[in-house]
Amino acid sequence: MRRAKLPKGGHLAALLLTLVLAATAMLCPAAPATADVPWGAGCSPPAQGAERTAADCGATLVDGEAVPPPGAPRAVKQVIRAADEIRHRPYVWGGGHRSWFSHGYDCSGAVGYALHGAGLLGVTMVSGQLEDWGESGPGRWITVYANREHVYMVVAGLRFDTRDPRPGESGPRWHRAWVDPQLFRARHPAGI
Repeated sequence: MRRAKLPKGGHLAALLLTLVLAATAMLCPAAPATADVPWGAGCSPPAQGAERTAADCGATLVDGEAVPPPGAPRAVKQVIRAADEIRHRPYVWGGGHRSWFSHGYDCSGAVGYALHGAGLLGVTMVSGQLEDWGESGPGRWITVYANREHVYMVVAGLRFDTRDPRPGESGPRWHRAWVDPQLFRARHPAGI
């Protein structure tokens, strides 16, 4: 194996260049190959014996569809599956209240449909009623944020909401961006 000959002081220059490149890589990491890396990608495994929750690994979002994290409780997977069924439906005021099955859904109809899909809600409710549904406070996997005018939910780290649609869309969709929950009451299903 031949070694390259460096000019006088070259070893020091090579060492400095290596250190500069390493520091730059740490301070300015390379952009991901795709600009749309799903939330929850690269989840770290839970500590031995610990239960996986949305705190240590959230659902991923692939082409607008939520994919539950491995090890999520069955009810969480069912809520996500039900929400995915209607995620492309349009916003229709009152949609999802006469019947679980509707051409379109409003905020409470969409949240209700998803919760009903896991057997967590037996009757349709409007947003004001969901302020008192379930147990108080955020859940480990599912949190419903409700007030008299609007309701949305966060499931395994993703927000399911009828607000903030992309141009040309309306109705229930999954979002990575958070909404300030201070104007809402946080509720969750028992044990979830």
